[in-house]
Parts: sequence; structure tokens; C-alpha cells
Amino acid sequence: MSAFDDLLAGNAEYVKGFTNSGLTGRAARGLAVVTCMDSRIDPLGLLGLEAGDAKILRNAGARVTDDVLRTLVLAVYLLGVERVLVMPHTDCGMTKVTDGDVHDLTQLHGVDTRSLEFHTVPDQDSALRHDLTRIRTTPFLPKDMPVGGAIYDVHTGRLMPVSL
Repeated sequence: MSAFDDLLAGNAEYVKGFTNSGLTGRAARGLAVVTCMDSRIDPLGLLGLEAGDAKILRNAGARVTDDVLRTLVLAVYLLGVERVLVMPHTDCGMTKVTDGDVHDLTQLHGVDTRSLEFHTVPDQDSALRHDLTRIRTTPFLPKDMPVGGAIYDVHTGRLMPVSL
């Protein structure tokens, strides 16, 4: 038995009802969402979107890293993105540790991660405002592109907009 047999079985069921073969890969609603990898978040569902409507970029803490900026450039100039929502969430594990804590934890397993930045979030509001500013001021994206921020409450499902 493979570690992925359950996933392959799930895919076999999914294929039976698959109806998205006509999607183009462009963001039909012109939206990119930067959110956390937390499995409690259903970015399409909580925003009332469907497959094909938006580009979803996920990482630990919903941080706007260099790789997120690279991906946004591709999304804007190649895939129809015209606006960006950065959406971290309440009860995020990245707000409960520091980079040092993560380095110490991995060291206990004999792994040296000191060459990595984990972009932990000591102050979620400040981190979100920083990331919004980073997108708005990058020279690689349109200056007039709408960029918004909101915190998703994992306990209520409510999205709480944050203004800069």
C-alpha cells in the first residue's frame, strides 16, 4: 500500500464528476489571493468564488515573500490578474513562534535551517500592512492596481477588511 493510495482513490471519484475542462488558466475574476497554507481556509468558498475565478497563492503566514512577488508579476502580466487580496487568518501558527523557535525545533531533529527565513509573524496587523505596502510599492506591478487586505477569522468564517 502506498502513502498516497487514499489520494489516488479520491481523485478517481473526483474525475467522475469533473466539469472544469473548459477553464483557461486565466483568473476569470481578475483576482489573486495571497493566503496561508492552513487547511482550515477554503479561499474560493469563503469569497464566493469558483474554480477558475482567481489565482490562489499560499504559504505559511500568508506572507508576501520574493517568490510571491515573482508569482504576482506572472499572474498580472500573463494570467489576467488585476487586483490582489492579502488574507492572513486568526489563530495562525506563524503568530505563535519566532524564526528562532523554528530553528531550535528543527535543530532538535538534527536539521540546520539557519539559512532559511521563515517569516514568522510577531504582529499580524503590522505584518499585513507591511506586505500590502510591499505589493503597492514594488516597481514590477502596476501602480494603480487595487491591493487589499483582510484577516479571515477561522472560528466564524468572517473576513475582516484592514485598511492601510
